[in-house]
Amino acid sequence: MDYNLLLGVHYRAPQHLRSLMSYNRSLRADGLGIVAEEESMEDEISNYPQGLVLVPRGGGDNSSVVGPHIRGSQLRAASATGDEEVNVDLLLPGTASAILLHIHTLKTTTPFMSFISLSQMELSSIQNLLFIFLISLYIFHFFLIRKPKPTQTTGFKFYPFVGTLPDFIQNRHRFLDWSTEVLSLCPTNTAVFRRPGKVHGVITANPLNVEHILKTNFDNYPKGIRFITLLQDFLGQGIFNSDAHLWKVQRKTASYEFNTKSLRNFVLENVTVETQTRLVPIFQKSAKTNRVLDLQDVLERFAFDNICKLAFNVDPGCLGGDGTAGGEFMTAFEEAATLSSGRFMYALPNLYKIKKFFNMGSEKKLMDSIGVVHEFADKIIKSRMEERAEKRDEDLLSRFIGTDDNSAEFLRDIVISFILAGRDTTSSALTWFFWLLSSRLEIQKKILQELETVRTRNAKRTGETYSFDELREMGYLHAAISEAMRLYPPVPVDTKACKDDDVLPDGTIVKKDWFVTYHTYAMGRMESIWGSDCREFKPERWIENGTVKQESPFRYPVFHAGPRMCLGKELAYIQMKSIAASVMERFEIDVLNKDKCPEHLLSLTLRMKGGLPVKVKERYVEA
Repeated sequence: MDYNLLLGVHYRAPQHLRSLMSYNRSLRADGLGIVAEEESMEDEISNYPQGLVLVPRGGGDNSSVVGPHIRGSQLRAASATGDEEVNVDLLLPGTASAILLHIHTLKTTTPFMSFISLSQMELSSIQNLLFIFLISLYIFHFFLIRKPKPTQTTGFKFYPFVGTLPDFIQNRHRFLDWSTEVLSLCPTNTAVFRRPGKVHGVITANPLNVEHILKTNFDNYPKGIRFITLLQDFLGQGIFNSDAHLWKVQRKTASYEFNTKSLRNFVLENVTVETQTRLVPIFQKSAKTNRVLDLQDVLERFAFDNICKLAFNVDPGCLGGDGTAGGEFMTAFEEAATLSSGRFMYALPNLYKIKKFFNMGSEKKLMDSIGVVHEFADKIIKSRMEERAEKRDEDLLSRFIGTDDNSAEFLRDIVISFILAGRDTTSSALTWFFWLLSSRLEIQKKILQELETVRTRNAKRTGETYSFDELREMGYLHAAISEAMRLYPPVPVDTKACKDDDVLPDGTIVKKDWFVTYHTYAMGRMESIWGSDCREFKPERWIENGTVKQESPFRYPVFHAGPRMCLGKELAYIQMKSIAASVMERFEIDVLNKDKCPEHLLSLTLRMKGGLPVKVKERYVEA
């Protein structure tokens, strides 16, 4: 019905009155009238100003009057019996919204509107206030009380105007597990994700989709402008943050260098020396003093020293050294990585730009950290470029300097990218490996038996370093590390951009400029890929006929897959197996609170919030 103001009126109506009255827009009493007699004709009714109808409540349905302001709808009017009081509704069309007034009139001759002193302006004000109130009430009810039905039975819930934002905000702190839960309920383990600001995309844990994105239709899924822009302040135009020609140039050079025997030997030599001179003494000291160690911090410092040696042959001394300048560099690097990844988690995608423009909050911290990282790297690069004619080292920086006339800024971007890859991936993988191992003594026992077999076969004593070939003999250790990364991949998600409209193998439509994320963390928890025991730490799933089987990189994209597959995969396994073997054969690692899964700390890699507190005990070793 087309009326806006409902007044509850108490009116003493005589038996013979029909309740219809009119009203003019000024709301003055002298403009009101009552059609009093049953004999009144319709033409009498029309003499009154249109728009006000007085309808008694209760009674029969035999008398009705067409209210002209109701656009053809009928209002039912009942005849009153006797001089009893009856309730009536006073219906006023106009600009005001729902207000309730109670009016009591003793005689029919008394103009009941004299009890109302509302001006048109007052009604308009009431309307505005009430309109705001009702809208607020609706929003509160819709978003905070009522759980609206999603637009689909599976996948991320979509809300009007805001897409997936409410659920995203609610679960942002547990994004990996929340998104895994959603994907596991989807028929093809793929779901569409929408946020305000036209941030739409697809998140998938389907191997067929991953192969399509990373290999079959590779050219249609570059890193994309959004990804590159978010990380450009930190990574610049390094290999992990570039596309097209710029990426191909770096990839070609790096691919050649990573396949050289000299680099492999350089990596193994560094890791064994650092293990013997820094890592082992730290554990020995902790065992003697019964001091609690943060294993994550120790492994990150160790990995940082190691990768800096590999990247530009500089020892920052973060673990077991002076480490003053190097420690500042490492802290700034860690903070820059964490804050840069935080840009992806903003509820409003462009909020970081505002904070950056005003140099405030997390963006100020990010810029300060990046400044420290760049200053440290620039000094080394400048010095190395000046002396490149005199000598050639085996580190990555020297190899890239000797290739082309690259700018200092470009070289810095390359080095920072490789530090990020080498430092965070190995330390993250080993931290989760030791946590998983702490509650699985039978797996520890199998690894120790394998190490003893390798030592015996090669006539080695406990504590002696292992060669490249000896490390390759450690199949069960390799399987255990691979299994740890299946459950806790160092890079849990990776994102591409869709260049042109596409359809994934499972039928999911992907629009141009949408992001496409393959969810490595979720893939490790999909029964459709790994079976009903997918959440169990089970190294045996990697063993086939006594040897380590090669898994499809599209089912296990821990090192990515396709043309952008990780160049340092084999070097990473060398480092991780060498460190794990050296530590396990000499020390027992007792994780405090081993039965509680550590909370995730999402940086550019998967870390543990609060670290991994452990106590160390030396194993008894026969002379």
